[in-house]
Amino acid sequence: MKKLMPALVVTMLALVGWVSIAGAHCEIPCGIYGDELRYHLLMEHIETIEKSMKQIVELSGATPMNTNQVVRWVTNKEKHADEFQHIITQYFMTQRVKPDDAKKDAGYAKKIGLLHAMLFEAMRCKQMTDLKHVELLKKYMGEFHDAYFGADAKKHLEEHHQ
Repeated sequence: MKKLMPALVVTMLALVGWVSIAGAHCEIPCGIYGDELRYHLLMEHIETIEKSMKQIVELSGATPMNTNQVVRWVTNKEKHADEFQHIITQYFMTQRVKPDDAKKDAGYAKKIGLLHAMLFEAMRCKQMTDLKHVELLKKYMGEFHDAYFGADAKKHLEEHHQ
């Protein structure tokens, strides 16, 4: 055990040093950057919101109406819209698209505008079952992906998901 102690101390000091060097892009500098993962999660939330809306409309027109199932789909739709909004605000607006970027990034205002538009449309999705708001979310997600990652990254992403 005494022979392992110096190695353990050196390893711990190296880790502490690495953490302090890691770029502070997030609230706790973690060194894990999951921008594409967040994008995929947002798209999954949009798909779930869309399916929930369709189920609410279908079940609401059924005779007799299954109120319990309608309530479950409404709750599901709102939960996913909330999670969508959380990723937009907590991850992208708080940690990734920074006010300092406005000085060096001509696309800063576009990114912020798209993020805000998505927040608004997610709120509209919570309020109703009009699928036009889902279509707008998809449109804004595509535009945000181009602005944030670049058009080449979007093409690459689409090639791997066919």
